[in-house]
This record gives sequence, structure tokens and C-alpha cells, in this order.
Amino acid sequence: MIQWFPGHMHSTRKAIAERLPEIDAVIELLDARLPGSSANPLLAELTAAKPKLKILNKQDLADPALTTLWLDHLRAQAQTQALALDAGEAAPAQKLIAACRALVPGRGGMVKPVRVMICGIPNVGKSTLINSLLGKRSAKTGDEPGITKTEQRLALASDFILFDTPGMLWPRLVVPEGGEHLAASGGIGRNAYDDVEVALALLARVRPRYADRLAARYKLADLAADSDEGLLSAVGRQRGGLLPGGRVNMQKAAEMAIHDFRSGAWGRITLETPDEFGQWRAAAEAADAQRQARRKAPKTPQRQQDAAKGDTPAG
Repeated sequence: MIQWFPGHMHSTRKAIAERLPEIDAVIELLDARLPGSSANPLLAELTAAKPKLKILNKQDLADPALTTLWLDHLRAQAQTQALALDAGEAAPAQKLIAACRALVPGRGGMVKPVRVMICGIPNVGKSTLINSLLGKRSAKTGDEPGITKTEQRLALASDFILFDTPGMLWPRLVVPEGGEHLAASGGIGRNAYDDVEVALALLARVRPRYADRLAARYKLADLAADSDEGLLSAVGRQRGGLLPGGRVNMQKAAEMAIHDFRSGAWGRITLETPDEFGQWRAAAEAADAQRQARRKAPKTPQRQQDAAKGDTPAG
């Protein structure tokens, strides 16, 4: 269960809303391994009227075929361009600037400089990208969410201004699979989830499409014979995550599996396709609508009795 409490993001939302009227285009940085899960629905709502550049960052860790699928999907959206970048691409500035200029052809020059806001969830690689854009170390980087704390104003060209914002999550997690993917990628702080649960969900997601990668990494002959728990145990045994007496330390095994995914040790892996994420979101929104309807429905005598007993249905 992902415990989703990003209350400290309220100030970031307010700052973005205040800045938007003077912004020409918005860049949203996504994780190429989980583009749907790392897209902020609150940001989509705030920036609905603005031209957008979606950047699939960390493409060097993602499945190339599925990255192409996601780029096509994003480019089919109104007022949207999409690019894929490596986490530490040497000189991405010209590519990014050109894509933004194409989105706002009426802007440019000293009188009407292009003003762009760059946004993304925590730990999606925004600070690393900005350092690459500037060609120097300007933004702090790290492997934990929440490194960037305040807005930064950066000049990428004489008539191109980039406003950087702190990473922003959204108030409520609706798509369970999205929460699992964010946890696996490091987009959520470690105190918000259980490592073993996330590792099991990650292995379950990866096995159908990339079983050969897991078999090669952990020297396993037949993954089909193992449950997800059995596969996680095998990870612990192969990687030295053992307790006295030879028992597997499942916590250690989970940490190893998550680290191997994040570092690319499993190879280039993408956790979701556009169709898959669309199905998860539709199912989650339908379930959420049902919960909301139950909350608003008048209480029948039976429901009143259940509530008094503490048996009110979840949601």
C-alpha cells in the first residue's frame, strides 16, 4: 500500500499557478520507463491551455521500442511535442530550445523572449538535465526526491528564459499501478511504501515482457515455475541477501531488486504502454467514482447499522 501524503507540494502548485499567465510553453519531464505514471494529472489540469513539450528522460534505461510508442502517443495530443533524452545527454539545449520555439512561433527576439516553465515529479532527473542545458553544475542533484526547493530563472539563450520549479506530486493517488511504478523508480520517498510489496509488484510487472533479462541477471533456469515471492527469494539467494541459517532476507532482496531496476542492471525496461496505462486509469477512475457515489448515497437502515458497527464499506 502506497501511503500518499504530498501535502508539502501545495506551495509548489501555488507558485506554478501564479507564474503560468506569463509563460508561453510548458516542459514536462517524464520518466521514459513509466511515462504515464510519472505524468502529473494536476499539472495537466493547470496547464491545459498551454503548448507543451513532453520529454521522456532516462531513455537510455527504457525499452527503445516502447519509447517510440510513447513518443507517437504523446505527439498525437493537441499542442504537444515530445522528445526522448538520455539522463546525462551532453548537449540537449539546442534540441530542446528548437522544439519549444516550434510550439510558439510567434515568440522570439529580445522584445518577445520565449518564456518556458519546466516541471516534473521529484527525482525524474530535472536538475541533471538543467545542468546539461547550462553546461555547468548549477542545480543540485541527488537520488532522493525533493532536491530542488525554490523556483530558478535560467537564461538558455538571449531570448529564451527557462523557469525551473520544484518537483511536484499530486494530492491523491488514484491509479494503484502508477503508485507502484513511482515507488519502484524513486519518485516517492522511501517512507511512503513497503520495499517488499513494491519489489513484488515490480517483478510481477516485468516478468511477462522481460523474463529473459531477469533469468540472465539472477542465473535462473525457469522463471515460470516460481511465484513472485519465489522469484524475490531467488534474487536474495543469488545476490547474497541471506540471514543466519541460510534464510532469505526478503527486505534485503527487495532492496536489491529495486536497485537493479533503477540502475539498469536488468537492461532497458519500460513498465507500461500507453494502452496499459489508459486501461489502469479508466478502471481506477471508475472505482473512484463508485466510492464517491457510495459516500454521497443516503444511508439506509442497514448502512446506518453497519456504520455504527464500523462495517462501512471501504472508500
